[in-house]
Amino acid sequence: MIRKAVVVEDNTPTIDSTTSLKTKKTIFRFYQVVWYILGTIELLLAFRFALKLLAANPYSYFTNFIYSLSYPLVLPFEGILRTPYITNGYIFEWSTLIAMAVYLVVAYLIVELLQLIKPVSPEEVEEGINEE
Repeated sequence: MIRKAVVVEDNTPTIDSTTSLKTKKTIFRFYQVVWYILGTIELLLAFRFALKLLAANPYSYFTNFIYSLSYPLVLPFEGILRTPYITNGYIFEWSTLIAMAVYLVVAYLIVELLQLIKPVSPEEVEEGINEE
């Protein structure tokens, strides 16, 4: 049996770079999932904050739905700061703002952690070292 020598040009992907590319794509998808989940949580909490601030009717179906979904997200942060009642039922809910900030930091840290496990090519290492 005669084997042919395969000449690999510099720009053709090898098995290692193909695996690396697939891993990077997977990690990129995780980034997207993390940011999508964060966006959903932030939007829900922003609705809650606005509805409380505007003294929305808590017996309205939409308002009740938003409060029900967002309550478990805000619960760990209740009691950190007092919730001042502004006049006529308007509520400035600090716990919602704190929750929004904490969830943003957690999402950012998760993405940075994923960045640490991303495979890096020699070119990316050189580029990273030259930037610093």
